[in-house]
Amino acid sequence: MDETFPSERHERWAATMGGHPHAATLIRAHRDSRASLGPGPGATRVEREEREAVTLAAGATRADGPGDRARPEDPDLWRTCFERDRDRILHSTPFRRLAGKTQVFIFPEDHMRTRLTHALEVAQVARAVASSLGLNEALTEAIALGHDCGHGPGGHASEEALDPFVPGGFDHAPWGADVALAPLNLCVETLDGIANHSWSRPAPATPEGEVVSWADRIAYVCHDFEDALSAGIVTEDDLPIVVRERVGSGRGRQLGGFITALVTASRETGLVGMDPATAEALAAFRALNYERIYLRAASREQATRVVEMLRALVAHYREVPEELPDDLAGDPLHRAVTYVAGMTDRFAVRQAVERLGWPTERLPSGVDR
Repeated sequence: MDETFPSERHERWAATMGGHPHAATLIRAHRDSRASLGPGPGATRVEREEREAVTLAAGATRADGPGDRARPEDPDLWRTCFERDRDRILHSTPFRRLAGKTQVFIFPEDHMRTRLTHALEVAQVARAVASSLGLNEALTEAIALGHDCGHGPGGHASEEALDPFVPGGFDHAPWGADVALAPLNLCVETLDGIANHSWSRPAPATPEGEVVSWADRIAYVCHDFEDALSAGIVTEDDLPIVVRERVGSGRGRQLGGFITALVTASRETGLVGMDPATAEALAAFRALNYERIYLRAASREQATRVVEMLRALVAHYREVPEELPDDLAGDPLHRAVTYVAGMTDRFAVRQAVERLGWPTERLPSGVDR
């Protein structure tokens, strides 16, 4: 095709750069814009904080001015402190890197989940629950979006890989709050929810954090099974009977069933939780995923490769700290762990090959291995 650039299409697009004058004091996006806000102003941060005080559930977390942060800040004119936290996480480098980090499968097929899409699905589930319970949706979303920002490359195998180099062991939850997201100066409630979203951690201090703990598990048991089903690793017949009877087959029905059960039990009791029968189904679903997906032979082989590679990278950077970025704080070992933990899967593999001469046969591979 003989195409001339800039084409007429490009010229039309360029002509919209300045927008369209509507009046002497107003530019609109479209030539035929006609949407109107109607009478009455919107709401400033202060006005929305006042609204939260009377509309949220009694135990919900209220936004308060600039928020409780390690480094004091002035409040924003329009956004609450938790809305600012959500926005900071959304625009942060650790959040963007989740697009290149393993959820279940290393180097997944295009339609399979990454840590980023997992975080977005957790945020959707958590907001659906929070809105139904009268909780703070902005805080809930901030915790959900940030909850996995401490994960290293290669999934949970990175925690085992980095354990020897961190006092008390490497846990992605507190690492995300204390290291990966520390530069964002987030509110203490947001950091608490991120640090304690895992069920093995102490309970979060807020009901919003508790909701994210449930939303994380609900989201991953459903979508990890769907991805494994697509990869031919499991079949629908593998679903435990208690899961099929309680929430059915198919991710949409399962999510809806678990969310409904969580909301219903929480509204009835005033506590964040699920009825025993549906919780049993969720536990059985998770157990199936562990047995048939996370701990299958191919997954264990991949985990072994990830552990060996990441430990070798940490050892390398500890010995040659001059190769580390200048903005990393701490002693050489802590800087090395911080750098390696922040890597995407592909960057870690590339560094292993380029810095260590890592043999191809020892590298983690794609979903077919």
